[in-house]
Amino acid sequence: MHPMLNIAVRAARAAGKILVKNFGVEVDLNVQTKSQNDFVTELDKAAESAIIRTIQKAYPDHSFLAEESGEQVGKEADHKWIIDPLDGTTNYLRGVPHFAISIAYLYKDVVQAAVVYDPLREELFTASKGQGAQLNGKRIRATKQRDLNGALLATGFPFKRKDMTKDYLAVFSALFEHTADMRRNGSAALDLVYVANGRIDGFWEFSLKPWDIAAGQLIVREAGGIVTDFAGGHGFMRSGNVVAGNPKVVQHLLTKARPHLPESLK
Repeated sequence: MHPMLNIAVRAARAAGKILVKNFGVEVDLNVQTKSQNDFVTELDKAAESAIIRTIQKAYPDHSFLAEESGEQVGKEADHKWIIDPLDGTTNYLRGVPHFAISIAYLYKDVVQAAVVYDPLREELFTASKGQGAQLNGKRIRATKQRDLNGALLATGFPFKRKDMTKDYLAVFSALFEHTADMRRNGSAALDLVYVANGRIDGFWEFSLKPWDIAAGQLIVREAGGIVTDFAGGHGFMRSGNVVAGNPKVVQHLLTKARPHLPESLK
């Protein structure tokens, strides 16, 4: 186990206590709009503060990239934590019990340890680079699905980029024709770890942010899956365009999607 993983777990649990305590409680959460259809609440900020405080107690000079507070460059810039304190804010606001905390530790821009924590279900997904992926301490693996026939995929609508709707729907239609079904659950972090755990066979989405992806992508890869962009490359952290699954599912997904992609995604 990577030594940073214990700190990440401790931080995720601290944030989880805050979110669970207030979930479904009718209080004024001071909801603000960051951009069109993108919301932030006081609880996002409180959970993020709890995570950063927990990490800084052990490593006060590390750097952070967090969804709500942005980038904080510490004295040890090679050590960075990428944090999403509440992935699935809209679900949380509406009382939909599907959201997670995502924390990744990077050394020299390479993710070394990752946690995605679903505090309502008490499901803790973890991974250390080169040491496999676990759910509540038990090893997990991606599915052995060989192609899209009979596959269950997950996706996310480009609600922040509605200019991409036409392209998104073209890809959706091309994939849906060949799969058993498609899910849109509202948390990219959970979609990724569900790929890692074999609950779904593949995941794809446009225009995500680093904090949506960083932890989940390591957990997928440590569970035997792969994560790429739509060109089959490794630029997904930069572009936010993500495809994940076992190698055969990703190969078939890219093949079916590619003819319908805009040039910017090819």
